[in-house]
Amino acid sequence: MSSHTTGHLAQVLTQHHDGLLDAWISSMLSRSVRRDKAGEADVRHQAARLLPLLVQAVDKGQSYDTDAPSWAEVRQLLVEISSSRVRQGYTPTETATFVFSLKEPLFALLRKNMEGDPGALATELIDTGALFDRLGLFTVEQYQKSRESVILRQQQELMELSTPVVQLWRDVLALPLIGTLDSARTQVVMENLLQKIIETGASIAIIDITGVPTVDTLVAQHLLKTVAAARLMGADCIISGIRPQIAQTIVHLGVNLEDVTTKASLADAFQTALKRLGASVAYNQAA
Repeated sequence: MSSHTTGHLAQVLTQHHDGLLDAWISSMLSRSVRRDKAGEADVRHQAARLLPLLVQAVDKGQSYDTDAPSWAEVRQLLVEISSSRVRQGYTPTETATFVFSLKEPLFALLRKNMEGDPGALATELIDTGALFDRLGLFTVEQYQKSRESVILRQQQELMELSTPVVQLWRDVLALPLIGTLDSARTQVVMENLLQKIIETGASIAIIDITGVPTVDTLVAQHLLKTVAAARLMGADCIISGIRPQIAQTIVHLGVNLEDVTTKASLADAFQTALKRLGASVAYNQAA
């Protein structure tokens, strides 16, 4: 791509603004499967905002370098458009088409304005095509970043929802774990448990791993860290849901759980917690 502009692109964008905008929108809508009125209005609004910024960037800039300060407003708007399209469920291809669909009507105008100079026209088409390829790729990159951000936020929300701390009794909390326990989730587990201990003043916390499919050295270490953190807050922990397979795995791994009370089921752990508190549950024979 040439390092300096020839001025032809700026001239076409300025002199044929309205016609180019209409042709661009028609090109986008013809390629889009979303033909609802709200979607069309959104596309028109975004195109009407971007085209003047393109005119300004090309007119003020000395080159087609989209990383230059003169292209800052264009980049910012493309970031905004990409982020909004992630939330609306657009695909990366649909997002990139927003930029790429401008090339066809723009090339037609350049051919018409520069038909008397084939050499200059060829150079201008190459430079303009490379410019909008870079803008389209920038749009896709921003789309990917926005989507990754949304996925990360959703994962964090799911982790928080999948680690509820339940108060079973006065001074007794239960933390049922379901699924794989990794480092990130362990941090959420600790934070939720410690916060609940502070709120309730509970002295016993039951960590139930019935829903944890496998226990390896890393999972066992995560459990021990959670137990240690709870003890520092003044609460003792009982680990329940120790199935025969998990018990054998823990022994085979050589993980030291001697100072941690373990039970086969949540019911057994709850009964142990009540005994420590000097409480009991009595059946009403009449009922």
